[in-house]
Amino acid sequence: MAARETRKVTISVIADLAGVSVPTVSRVINGRSDVAPQTRQRVEELLSRHGYRRRPPSMRASSGLVDLVFNDLDSPWAVEIIRGVEDVAHGAGVGTVVSAIHRQNTSAEQWLDGMRRRGTEGVIFVTSMVEAPLQAELRRLDVPVVIVDADGLPAQEAPTIGAANWAGGLRATEYLIGLGHRRIGFIAGPPQLMCSRARMDGYRAALEAAGIAFDEALVCPGDFYHEAGFVGGGRLLGLADPPTAIFASSDQMALGVYEAVRRRGLRIPDDISVVGFDDLPEVRWCSPPLTTVRQPLSEMGMLAARTVLRLAKGEKVESPRVELATELVIRDSAAPAA
Repeated sequence: MAARETRKVTISVIADLAGVSVPTVSRVINGRSDVAPQTRQRVEELLSRHGYRRRPPSMRASSGLVDLVFNDLDSPWAVEIIRGVEDVAHGAGVGTVVSAIHRQNTSAEQWLDGMRRRGTEGVIFVTSMVEAPLQAELRRLDVPVVIVDADGLPAQEAPTIGAANWAGGLRATEYLIGLGHRRIGFIAGPPQLMCSRARMDGYRAALEAAGIAFDEALVCPGDFYHEAGFVGGGRLLGLADPPTAIFASSDQMALGVYEAVRRRGLRIPDDISVVGFDDLPEVRWCSPPLTTVRQPLSEMGMLAARTVLRLAKGEKVESPRVELATELVIRDSAAPAA
């Protein structure tokens, strides 16, 4: 039997023979109108000649798996997102494969090799930079992608799920201003993340609206982890004119600030007020319980899972960008300025 006859007929094979991209073949198969007539005719002839069997959208994927990809898995907020994805996937009879690619090319390549072998209904990336070669390969494989907390503006046409980070940063800072604080320290998140930049922009907007000058000396870099909060908190507390309140743009960094305050023999909120961002489960049990901005991490995971499963069935999504609301949760870590 000839080699051509034994070659598995896939969308990629048809695309190679037609000299077009995989998405173009997908558009022809799905009856989309945005394909040139000559290209459509050439692809249709090849599909017919090679006996390509078109499956209905509901049968598009049969792996029974969804891939959930993080840069790292050493943060409690990752557990909340996993919980949301798993709730939806389990209800749909789909398994969840959780991976961490550690911002290393070799890790990304290893994950991609594994994903090719097992197949997948779709991929959910969480705060991960989806590099161009990876985007191209996922498009070639016709794998739907959803991004949670995009690292930057995604180059591919992938739906993104996020939270109202700007509004959260604004509300937290407004709350401290309302308590009479005028020197408010801020510990930022990773600058490459859109969510980090939005939280800082909200902080600055609240200061400006209240007529308070932005002071770069009151802003410390951070990475969302405890040590950055401890270091930043120590630096702010060591200023000749220290702030009366600190807004840390993650709960983990806020807990780092707690330790910096404790080591100086100070008390929260008597000597300094602290506000965080995330509302992780453990912050209600720290002493004092942390006032923080709640971002709906589990709900973000649930929506991402629902979206990627809809895409796997060939369904359309209403909006390419969804932001879920944040809210300020007031507990005991902030008090009126002395």
